[in-house]
Amino acid sequence: MKRQDYLDWNNYFMEMAKLTARRSKDPCCQVGCCICDPETHNILAIGYNGLPIGFNDDEFPWEKDKTNFVSDKNSYVVHAEANAILNASASIKGATVYVTMFPCNECAKLLAQRRVGKVIYLDDRYKSKPTGEVSLKILETAGIAVEEFKK
Repeated sequence: MKRQDYLDWNNYFMEMAKLTARRSKDPCCQVGCCICDPETHNILAIGYNGLPIGFNDDEFPWEKDKTNFVSDKNSYVVHAEANAILNASASIKGATVYVTMFPCNECAKLLAQRRVGKVIYLDDRYKSKPTGEVSLKILETAGIAVEEFKK
């Protein structure tokens, strides 16, 4: 008799996003993204939040500093969704995006531009903030299904 306690596809892809997030050097917010084909269950791309390729992690800030754009980590960090989109070597049109945090408005625009089919998110701490409200409007307007991850 086969095992009954194996991971279903949703849990598998979210676990991949969570594992990928562990590559992030960000001390307060590690985000991971896994983009997959909903029909074949192939992983199309993964990404995490971090500095651009080749940047020395010790030469850039890792703190938030809203008072100084130059010393704010957000001025340099590439978001997990953007990294995953850039890492994709094939079309992600219609793909399902598993992300550990609800996408910001900038990432929502990229996901809409690439015409993904669905976004499944784990953490919704920013969903009710203005950037989250804009993100949701962008995703819904683009016809992208949005759902909270359920174990």
